[in-house]
Amino acid sequence: MNFRLKERFGKKFDEEIRFFKGWKSNMRAVGSIVPTSGVTARRMASVADPHSSLPVLELGPGTGVITKAILERGIKPERLVSIEFSTDFFNHLSSRFPAVNFINGDAFDLDKTLGTLRDETFDCVISAVPLLNFPMYKRVALIEDLLSRMAPGRPVVQISYGPLSPVIAMPDRYQISHFDFVVRNIPPAQLWVYRKPH
Repeated sequence: MNFRLKERFGKKFDEEIRFFKGWKSNMRAVGSIVPTSGVTARRMASVADPHSSLPVLELGPGTGVITKAILERGIKPERLVSIEFSTDFFNHLSSRFPAVNFINGDAFDLDKTLGTLRDETFDCVISAVPLLNFPMYKRVALIEDLLSRMAPGRPVVQISYGPLSPVIAMPDRYQISHFDFVVRNIPPAQLWVYRKPH
């Protein structure tokens, strides 16, 4: 095995160990026992518009797989606001992506967590918050809060591991569409998009 391949596998292994430790220490805040696959991360990041002047909001970056995909999509690091609940993950992410605006806080209390950015309008939201770990009223409240901070028509993309949208349908309040089913993820991932109604 050549050195570059060894290094790549070493990094992936370190990432999975870090993720597993985070999952073990706070199972409610982490949705899966392994990090999101690169394929899934790129698909989620594809909703971001690299030509928009508005920032992108990321929720639950974990080890940074989706963060990396967002940056590779062409989003400048200073245009990315990323909220991570776990202090361990937050510290790791801040050193790995020093130019990204990471915030160690709770996605379910955005006014407090965003602080001076609470009145910001976002191009899109890319979320890996494990919604199925929370009661439905909190999931609905989060989606509605996120949509109130979005440019018109722009999406919230959410990863989930169940067969149905993790947020119940309320067509008068938001629209739900199935975005993708990614088999190359462990476990296979469902991606959902939420938008304000027209």
